[in-house]
Amino acid sequence: MVRKARLAGVALCALTLFGGVTSASASPDQHSAGPLVLGHRGASGYRPEHTLASYELAARMGADYIEPDLVSTKDGVLVARHEPEIGGTTDVAARPEFAARKATKNLDGVQVTGWWTEDFTLAELKTLRAVERIPQLRQHNTVYNGRYEVPTLQEVVDLSKRLSRELRRDIGIYPETKHPTYFRKIGLELEPRLVDVLTRNGLNRPNAKVFVQSFEVSNLKALKSRLRVPLIQLTSASGAPFDFTDSGDPRKYADLLTPAGLREVATYAHGIGPAKDQVIPRDAAGNLAAPTALVVDAHAAGLKVHPYTFRAENNFLPVNLRSSANPAEYGNLFGELSAFWAAGVDGVFTDNPDIAVASRSEG
Repeated sequence: MVRKARLAGVALCALTLFGGVTSASASPDQHSAGPLVLGHRGASGYRPEHTLASYELAARMGADYIEPDLVSTKDGVLVARHEPEIGGTTDVAARPEFAARKATKNLDGVQVTGWWTEDFTLAELKTLRAVERIPQLRQHNTVYNGRYEVPTLQEVVDLSKRLSRELRRDIGIYPETKHPTYFRKIGLELEPRLVDVLTRNGLNRPNAKVFVQSFEVSNLKALKSRLRVPLIQLTSASGAPFDFTDSGDPRKYADLLTPAGLREVATYAHGIGPAKDQVIPRDAAGNLAAPTALVVDAHAAGLKVHPYTFRAENNFLPVNLRSSANPAEYGNLFGELSAFWAAGVDGVFTDNPDIAVASRSEG
């Protein structure tokens, strides 16, 4: 009951204190205590993802880093969207002036129908407004539908600088290049533009509070010679990096996480971002099982471990940590986080940064 009460209190705080620093982030040095709290698409448990409002709320809740997923516009500007297809994260489907832009494309081997950032100039994209991606689970977030623009990477950098001054602690950025092979093949390569933005903002240097991440491998290896910030190799519980698939390389994500695979990753990356089930799997009943050897093996290879994604809704929690059969209700995210802190992870991607900060402070 104590944990449920604490969870409810933190959630209430999140929904009511957008305008100021929450109690969880009051200390200027809070961000450096223990593992990192990474605001996954901002504070997307409380605001539509990849909006400046979501990123700002994450920082005010105490997140150490805010995470923009990067895709390109038609005119080559990097913007923050989870995918290049934006039918589910903007109001484009309700805009008759863009009805003819709907198209079916092959995205990493899958046919997807919708509207695509690369078919819009930045000016056109700025006329759209963000909407909640999973309204069936996050009805509260739908209150904010239509209020926020699609931000550029530069706007995210500017926000992080402003909040760093205001909150008197560095707010890092943790950009992900989304579908780099896809964008390279249509002539909108993401990496040069990312390097340019970081360099122009004085962030392409050692000790800058920046990580760059990708689910692909070849682009990270190429970035190693162009960036002076740490790189993170993302992995999935199934499948393979698409650049491997595209080039005929038979290796899967699982191959990257063997001891030998991790040693290779360490030649170009600072850490890994695995799916959380790769760190602590679930048993046949859906409950948390014992940790795998991944954290120990990664640390032995000199790699940090930042698993994803920690969310408060029952739908995303292990069965033994759910509060009810309602997938949208909050369960015991504190319990899940505690298990991962104990497993030795170096940070967590979370939609609920306030809860992660509070959990981390409990030691």
